[in-house]
Amino acid sequence: MPEPLLAERRPDGIAVLTLNDPDRRNAMSDEMTAAWRAAIEDLRGDRDVRCVVVTGAGSAFSSGGELSWLADTGDVAVPALRDRMLAFYRTWLTIRALEVPTIAAVNGHAVGAGLCLALACDLRYASSDAKLLAPFTALGLHPGMAATWLLPEVAGLPLAREMLLAGRVVTGAEAERYGLVNKAVPRDEVLDEALTVAGRVAAQAPIATRLTKAALSGGGHGDMEAVLRWESLAQPVTMSSRDMLEGLAAQRDKRVPRFTGE
Repeated sequence: MPEPLLAERRPDGIAVLTLNDPDRRNAMSDEMTAAWRAAIEDLRGDRDVRCVVVTGAGSAFSSGGELSWLADTGDVAVPALRDRMLAFYRTWLTIRALEVPTIAAVNGHAVGAGLCLALACDLRYASSDAKLLAPFTALGLHPGMAATWLLPEVAGLPLAREMLLAGRVVTGAEAERYGLVNKAVPRDEVLDEALTVAGRVAAQAPIATRLTKAALSGGGHGDMEAVLRWESLAQPVTMSSRDMLEGLAAQRDKRVPRFTGE
């Protein structure tokens, strides 16, 4: 049986995680979930990683959670189901807790929890013909894995409501127009596009990039004054780094900076 998740470290500071169960359209099985948990924990402690790209093997990004076990849940008590679902959601959404930027290379259909995984990343690049959908209510289910938070956060309430309440299916090309993905490209160019952007991310100063991601992720910023307080601390932190001196020197010398994260 192949490994359910492939983790590749590239020499440029980019890590690529590939959901690897193409025969089941990369459904989020227990085995894949366990492998994901271990991979994210490994990345969290790797100071050489500067950007993480997530994609799927084969023709799909992910078909979401496995449906086969749902038919047997009628006799299971709600507290036990709650515990199982919380563990599943929290495991996959740990990608939000990574300090480095994350990119979803949506190479094919992203369904339900699979769509939520893509939405949990900082940037998304999709195949033009990919289908993005969240068919929870069509299955008699309330949305899960933070779908009711992530979809409005990324695409706004009107599209979120249409997808979650009316079952609208959005293609990658449509998703670009709505801002659901950053860019849609032909299917065979998706990973290359994501890696190109990841290369640009990885080339930036690591300390400044991590702090900027934290700011853009909310960080408790309730208003502009809270943002100013954050920036008045975070900017001096970067001012005291060697990377800032390197960035200024590279600009002066008209060369590419060599950032070290120090």
